[in-house]
Amino acid sequence: MGNPAGASDDRQSRDGLLGRFKAAVSSTRRHLVARMEEVLQGRKTIDPELLEEIEEILVGADVGINTTTVVLDRVRDRVERNRIDDVGKLKSCIRSELLDILQAGSTREEDPASSGLQVLLVVGVNGVGKTTTAGKLAGLWVREGRKVLVCAADTFRAAAVEQLEAWGKRAGAQVIRQQAGSDPAAVLFDAIHAAKARQADILIVDTAGRLHTKNNLMAELEKMKRIAAREVPGAPQQILLVVDATTGQNGVVQAREFTRSTGVSGIVLTKLDGTAKGGVVIGIARDLGIPIRYVGVGERIEDLVPFSAEHFIASLFDGET
Repeated sequence: MGNPAGASDDRQSRDGLLGRFKAAVSSTRRHLVARMEEVLQGRKTIDPELLEEIEEILVGADVGINTTTVVLDRVRDRVERNRIDDVGKLKSCIRSELLDILQAGSTREEDPASSGLQVLLVVGVNGVGKTTTAGKLAGLWVREGRKVLVCAADTFRAAAVEQLEAWGKRAGAQVIRQQAGSDPAAVLFDAIHAAKARQADILIVDTAGRLHTKNNLMAELEKMKRIAAREVPGAPQQILLVVDATTGQNGVVQAREFTRSTGVSGIVLTKLDGTAKGGVVIGIARDLGIPIRYVGVGERIEDLVPFSAEHFIASLFDGET
């Protein structure tokens, strides 16, 4: 027999997550779906002028020109193929196309496996929220009952280590650190051995901010990957690229260049709650083809949540499910 209490808990969890997505994307909704509804109101036919206005709205919400073009090409095809002449159905067509793109580009595969030490590198340019993300990830997995260690491999900024230790305390995860200016690869080596000795499930590695054009910093990252692979077979199992949602299409450009320089297995999109440019989620999914794993929906330690294409689109389109 089923578990009614368990089913109720699952439903409450889903409803709670949807509510948090709704709150986080409220500004994007005003700039995307609400404006779309205004344009559609009172229109009788689906004509080129209407689709051009929809295009401007999508681009304005930072969906991206290329992705917007693809979406509208598909919508035009559906309108012609199915002989859709009801303006009211146009919104549903757009919603469906956006969801399809997100589902294709952001298939979820893994949270860290429960067996064997999992090493995760948190990477990205300066100022996107890597250290905060490392702390929130630690909190997320500690709440799930995992034993988590965090490696302070951003040794260039003393403030980064102090910030990470503060997040570690909140999360209930110990932070492995060395003196400022230490070799990040050496810090990682020590952290891996500490994680093994303490039988940790997950080691989260907070790395320094770096640009893909800085060859010495990219070489340093490659060295860290080699150390991880040598000490733990298959490591690093994940390389999470942190992207600031408030930077819109600039974030897509950063991500594209970064993924060319190093292997990235997933994206964490921070500050989704602080932008009207949430359409960047769709552009990233289509342009990069790299799964969006988590999104930041607030400043609290629990405000990093697994990304859900369905919840994101439902949150934008009037709470539809």
